[in-house]
Order: sequence, then structure tokens, then C-alpha cells
Amino acid sequence: MTAYRQFSVAHALRRRVRLVSPALMRQPERTYILEILLRKRPEIHDVRAVPEIGSLAIRFDPARLPRERLLAIVDAVLANIAGGDAAAPAKPKTAPATKQVALQQCSVAVEGMTCASCALLIELSLRRDPRVEEVRVNFAAGSALVRGRLRKEEVFGLVSRLGYTPRPMDTLAQRRVVVEREKAQLREAWRRFASAGLYTLPLMALGMAMPRSPLLRFLQLLLATPVLFRSGRPIFEKALMLARQREANMDTLVALGAGAAYGYSVPALLTGHRHLYFEAAAGIVTFVLLGRFLEEKARGKASQAIRALIELQPETATVIRGGEEQVLPVEEIVVGDLLRVRPGERIALDGVVLEGASQVDESVVTGESRPAAKRAGDGVTGGCMNLSGAFTQRVTAVGQDTVLAGIVRMVDEAQGAKLPVQKMADRIASVFVPAVMGIAGATAVGWLGAGHSARSALTHATAVLLIACPCALGLATPTAIMAGTGQAARRGIFIRRGESLETMAGLTTVVFDKTGTITEGRPVVTDFVNLSRRADARLLALLSAAEQGSEHYLARAIVAHAASRAAPALSAKSFDAVPGAGVAATVQRHRILVGNAAWLEAQGVDCGRGRERADAFAAQGKTPVFAAVDGELAALAAIADAPRPTSAAAVRRLRKLGVRAVMATGDVEAAARHVAKQVGIDEVIARATPERKLALIRELKARGERVGMIGDGVNDAPALAAADVGFAVGSGTHVSIEAADVTLVNGDLAKAAEAIALSRQTLRIIRQNLFWALGYNTTAIPVAALGRLNPMIASAAMAASSVSVVANSLRLQRA
Repeated sequence: MTAYRQFSVAHALRRRVRLVSPALMRQPERTYILEILLRKRPEIHDVRAVPEIGSLAIRFDPARLPRERLLAIVDAVLANIAGGDAAAPAKPKTAPATKQVALQQCSVAVEGMTCASCALLIELSLRRDPRVEEVRVNFAAGSALVRGRLRKEEVFGLVSRLGYTPRPMDTLAQRRVVVEREKAQLREAWRRFASAGLYTLPLMALGMAMPRSPLLRFLQLLLATPVLFRSGRPIFEKALMLARQREANMDTLVALGAGAAYGYSVPALLTGHRHLYFEAAAGIVTFVLLGRFLEEKARGKASQAIRALIELQPETATVIRGGEEQVLPVEEIVVGDLLRVRPGERIALDGVVLEGASQVDESVVTGESRPAAKRAGDGVTGGCMNLSGAFTQRVTAVGQDTVLAGIVRMVDEAQGAKLPVQKMADRIASVFVPAVMGIAGATAVGWLGAGHSARSALTHATAVLLIACPCALGLATPTAIMAGTGQAARRGIFIRRGESLETMAGLTTVVFDKTGTITEGRPVVTDFVNLSRRADARLLALLSAAEQGSEHYLARAIVAHAASRAAPALSAKSFDAVPGAGVAATVQRHRILVGNAAWLEAQGVDCGRGRERADAFAAQGKTPVFAAVDGELAALAAIADAPRPTSAAAVRRLRKLGVRAVMATGDVEAAARHVAKQVGIDEVIARATPERKLALIRELKARGERVGMIGDGVNDAPALAAADVGFAVGSGTHVSIEAADVTLVNGDLAKAAEAIALSRQTLRIIRQNLFWALGYNTTAIPVAALGRLNPMIASAAMAASSVSVVANSLRLQRA
């Protein structure tokens, strides 16, 4: 590959390339100028830059602008913009060390979190670092997302100092290791509980008998010690480490409670005191370990969706290098490698078929149950199952750039999000542990002041420490989000932001695009009227050349119609697309305009001769498209596009949910209303440009409506971004999966109604969880302080509360 002076190529696909340039790093003005210059070229569809890291992503048309030519242009433009300093980023003369690291985002799996207060502790500790801009720690998912000006190694160091074990989770291979570790943790949690239970059962029997024999009393010490300091050792180690850093969490409460009971009993045993609390100390630890095992198991069920996605990618693949086949780990494969895929194997990575043909089950990505036929030139997606034939593919994406990794990342980010409804729970949890320790101390002092024995004071204070675990409160929201987004993913609904779950529940209006959204997006030319003196083949060749550069569905229909009539292939010298209006191009010195009548007339073309026929086509539900050559009306085409089979059902279900449906389309009034009537939409806004759609969204929001927008992610992008929730319709293999709040990967509009219903159910589950968690703690703490609760029963009740919250969230998996 050619070496370029101003940048390096970080990632390259057929239609997309990402560059990293030192000349752009921390240079927003320079980056903005480069974006403007590149966007002026019609062959470049999109430019996205991140000046903090000097990244530049470009989507382009390789047929009109080959990649090497594009890279040469960027190299030359960058050299002109950057001047003599292009090879290195400008650095402030007195920049502090922290500013030398670009703003970046880091996802980390965190081992050792035992309760929701652990997650809160990590989050608050990381936020104290001035380099951290945003941090979200999810106890239910066992992960942390950190955004700031610090390296991944520094994030790992901050987490490690708190006594937790960070692990990378950037690639699917690393995530697979994390999943295996989670399974090992579940086995370890069971082993610790089982071991503690074997000692605790006979110890409880001895404790209830209250033996006077010194031997039996000493046996209680022998049985309790391994429970606390072997099975329960992580609890005390974590509490000690946090104490050294002047921090506290649920481990602190358990260690104080169990340690106090054990510490009181040892001198009592040596002095011959009758009342011993070895069975209480061991029972507390055993019930806590039981609760953690059940939590770990339930959390695993809540994250089944993302685990299933991770495990779709095979660990190895057959690579052809030097003409020989060899089986290599997926992480060793690079872009450009050739893979052999045999029947019954999962496709390891994204790529393009070079030789062979097969049927591929893409349901895991697109939600489409029917196998897709693949032959040379077709794209394939990693994680999908090859069914019948064998083929050779060239790898086009690896690591984080694959479609499957993008879906996993999107689901992971959604599951790690914090909803606004959780803010109250976070505020309560942040002061919970210190407050509980204060209440426990006040309980002990109060009982002693009332003339009761130290034994009674210790017992009741311990019960307060144990019953007040904030785990149920901390699990209330994240487990429901995990279960809800996981269930959505299984249905082919990928939610990019967890906050969208809460927003979707309140939607009152949904605005639909028509072409490619309500309709199939596969329009065909049903009628072609030649209004010029040119032969049909010649005229179609001119129009086809003009439309070649457009991605619009109507343009594709005209190109396909020209090809079916064997029109000669021509190429355009210039091309300009006007969203919602039409295209202008120069073909063999002819000025070609193709679009709607209003736009052509604004360009000085008289469309009067075609008006009557256009109105007749529109009345039949067809879209009339006008074409002009050198300023004269030359042709009129009628294009029809059938509604999707699920569109009418989607509108009916939205109406049952109390959501109003509106259609906004650039099509003419008659054609738009014809399609709207077929699917049951009453409100139609025709001839809507992208600007008009955006204005419509803003008008509805100004009236107090909660607005969703469903579109194909191209001309509808401004409206999708402005809506409270944007739904993108498209294949899971498209880049549009990254664009909206929610992606309906197989284009089934009924999924939008399902998503809204699921979000409402998720919010209902969250509110139930918060109500019971808050109610549990509000009721249980006074009961324990008044001496009405045994410490062992308190620890069992604490575990049961957490498990009940997770179990309630898991009901979403059956939704």
C-alpha cells in the first residue's frame, strides 16, 4: 500500500476508510476546514472527524473515486492546510501532563464487585480524578465505562487500587475471556457457599443446644473460624482494604456484623461466659455467600443476550496463506486475509465472497428467518451460520470494526446506561452505608443506655448492619435494563442508548418516512412517457447516467429500468443531489435534471405538458418523476413501491398503545395519501423536504408531544436526530446501525411498536423494583433497631431482597 506523509490508514472498507493524522490532533479549526473541502466533492458521501484523537472517517463512492485516489487527495489537501507543521501536532508550550492524552473512552470488566455499593464506590472514586469526564459503573453487568483524558492502563490502576480486578473487553475475544471468568466466578461462589454451609449447619445445631461441655463449646470456635476466614475471607479482605482508604461498602457492614459477633464470642469462650455467638457470625457469612451466589446466577441470566452474541463468533477460522490452509485464532486474522468457510460453520469475520456460493442464516444479525443466498461479490457477516455450500471470503473487518462487535458494543452500552429514574436511587445509595453505620452505632448506644446487656446491644446493632444492604436498591434499575435490552436484541431491536428505554415509554406521536420505511424500498418504473424527440434508449441512457451517483430509491428504479431496456451505459461528468428534490448532472455536455415538478420548475423548466398524466399516476398511488434535458421537459416516469407487509399491523398496534401515527414524505400528495390509506395513517404531510421533516419534529415537540421518528437514516437523518427517539430501518450490516437510538434491523415496522411496549414494561418493572427495595429498607431498619430481628434472619432477608429484585427483572425475558 502507498505510504502517505500526513496520515496512516487505521481501517479500510470498500466504501469507508478511517485515517489518523497527527496534523489534525487537537486542531478543530484545521479539521473543520478539511471537512468542508472534502464534502464539496460529490463522490464523498460523509465525513466525520474527531480532532481530539486526529481521526477522520470518510464514506465515498469507490466507482467514481477509487480509494487510492481519495487518499492521495486527502494527503495533498492536508499538506496544504497544515503547512510545514503537518507531520506533527501542535503542542502547547506549557501543557500539563494530563492534557497530553487525547480524550478517549475505555470499557473495562470489573471482577470483585459483590454488591451495588461496590459499583457506587468505584464510580465515585473514579470521578474524583480530574482527568475523568464521565464514568458509569454497572454492578449487574460487572463493567465500567470511563471517558476521559487518561490511558487504559491508568484506568486499570485506579480500579486495582480499590481492590477490584479490571480486565479488558475491547474485542470479542477479550469479552469471551470475561464471560469464561464470570462462569468461573459463579462456580467459585457456589464452592464458597457450599463449604460454609457444611460447617454452619452443625454449628447452628450446637448453638441452639447451648452446650456446657468445654469441648463442644470449643468445637463451635473450630467450626466458625473456617467459615469466616476461609469461605468469607474476600469479605474481610475487601473491608480491610477499603478501611485503609477511608472508604466503605456492603462488605464493611458484613465484616463489622460478623466480626463483632465472632470477636465477642472468643473472649466469652475463654472466660467461661455462657452466651456465644459463633453460630450467628457463621450464619451471617453463609447467608451472605448464598445471596451472592444467587445474585451471580441471576445476573448471568439477565446478561444472557449479550453473552449469546459474544459466543456467536468462533474462536478459530481456516485461513489461506501462501496457498495453504491453516487454522488460526480469530484475533490473529487481519484485514485482507482469505478464509475458507465450510457448510455448518459459523462465519468468523465480516467479508466479501470471492469464490463459491451458499445459503447463510443471518437471523442472528438481521432477524430475518429465511436464509440468504450468497455468491461471489456478496457481503457476509461474522457470527452468521453457513448452511449449505462452501465459499472463500476476503476479510474486510476485524476486532471492534465488525458488525457483530458493533452490535455487542451497542447492547453493552445500552445495558450500562443510567436512566433518569435511577438518579434518586443513586443519591440514596451514596449516603446509605455511612448512614447505616451511624444508625447501628446509635442502636447499640440506645440499648446500652436503656440498661440492656452488651450482648443485646451487639445483637441488635449487627441486625441493623445486615438488614440494610443497599444491593436491592442498586440492582433495581440495571438488571431491568439488561433484561429489557437483551430481550429487544433477541427480537431484532437494537437499542443504542439505555436512556431510550425510558424515553420510548412516553412517546405520544411517531412520524414515519414513506419510501423505504413504510414501503419496501424496492420501487419499479411502471410507466415511462417520452416527451422528447429522442429515442427511448438514448433518453434512458442519459437519465440513468444522471442517477448513477444517487442512493435514492427512485433513482435506483430508473437505473434498473434503463438496464432492463438495454440502454447504453454512459457516465456523468458532474453530479449534484438536492435532498427531497432531485439530481442535476452533466452527461455528454447535456444538462440533465431529474426530480419532482416543483424543483424542476424552480430551475426554469416548464412541466405543464406532463401535469395531467402526473396527477393520474399519483391518483393510482404511483410517484411521478419529471426529467429535463437542457432545460426542456423530456420525460415523465411513474414509480410504484408496495407497502411492507408489517406496516399496517405496526400502525394498528401503535394506535392500541395510544400513539398517534403521522406520515411525512417528499412524495406528491396523491401518492402519499394512497399509501397512507393502505396502512391506516390519517395524517399525511406530502412534499416534505428534510428541512420540513425537521421542522415538523420541532413543532410537535413544542406542543408538548414526545416524538419518535422512523426513517431509513439517509434523508431522514436530521429528523431522526431531533426526535426524542430515532428509529433507523435497515439491515444490521449497514453503517446506519450506529446512527439512531434504535435500529430495526430487518425493516419490520411492527418492531417499533414492540419496542415501545417493551420499554413501558421495563419502566413498570423498574418502578416495582425501586418501590420494594426502598420499602424493604425503610421498614426493616427500624424493626432491626427495635430488637425485633435476629442477625441471621436479617442476613437471609437481605439476600432474599436482592434475589427478588433480579427475579422480577427477569420477567422481561418472557415478555
